[in-house]
Amino acid sequence: MKILVLGAGAIGGYYGARLIEAGADVTFLVRPARAAKLAASGLVVKSELGNFAQPVKTVDSTTVRPDYDLVLLACKGYDLESAMDAIAPAMNARTGVLPFLNGMSVYDRLDARFGRARVLGGVSQIATMLEADGTIGHYGALDTVIVGARDASQPPLVEAFHALIRTTPGSRATSDDVEQALWNKWMMIATGALMTCLMRGTVGAICRTQDGKGLMRRAMAECAAVANAEGHALPDAVMAQMEKRLLDETLEWSASMARDIAQHASRLEAENIVGDLVRRAKVFAIDTPIAQAAYCNLQVYEAQQQTR
Repeated sequence: MKILVLGAGAIGGYYGARLIEAGADVTFLVRPARAAKLAASGLVVKSELGNFAQPVKTVDSTTVRPDYDLVLLACKGYDLESAMDAIAPAMNARTGVLPFLNGMSVYDRLDARFGRARVLGGVSQIATMLEADGTIGHYGALDTVIVGARDASQPPLVEAFHALIRTTPGSRATSDDVEQALWNKWMMIATGALMTCLMRGTVGAICRTQDGKGLMRRAMAECAAVANAEGHALPDAVMAQMEKRLLDETLEWSASMARDIAQHASRLEAENIVGDLVRRAKVFAIDTPIAQAAYCNLQVYEAQQQTR
């Protein structure tokens, strides 16, 4: 299978490396500076599941051709428009797109650009970071990938990809209802993000306060209500998992968007993770005061960053 990975950042670089280990023909679509770094030092991944360090193939916007079976897309939601422009020249009649992105609005945008029949469903749960020296760090052993078809034409491509990725370390699965899997992940991320961003604290710090657990439960209920109204009610097992993680007084974890705020990032995934949730709630007249407060908070933060 010929796979094009957009960028060689934290997630794309990590899974590109794993796919190379699995025997896939992988090329990275990167900017000139990243291409030069990769040419000099190779792609380097540091992980307790196994390190990777070797030269890799790259193309840029002037040399990419429509010669791939699959494009792996792992960017921030706010970069999706430019990402779609970048991968468009790589798309041919058979090319599929596998997004590892947060939220559901990204699928609406990808479907509108390339057609639903071209866009597979993908869930990735992993903690990775692109370090200052260009290496990719994988933190902890969590590495979960779920892929599934969103169109009747996609199962062969899904199975071909899964046949490769399942030979790599981590949890690998296909789903007959990948839309539900996407909603499950989004609601978990949204609850954790809106609370840790709004409160500027970790899950544990929030839950140790007088009203923290009550507010966390209300945030979970808001997210669950939206998923239910959209026809993707969260299964009991997913709700139990959310409660176990997000009501844990010992969990010193905050969402990546909260960590971005702490580092004074100029852009956030507020629209895709929280804003879209709030807008969907309004369509169904669902009251979401905590999510709305968090989204307002995030919009104020981004506006302040733009004036600096």
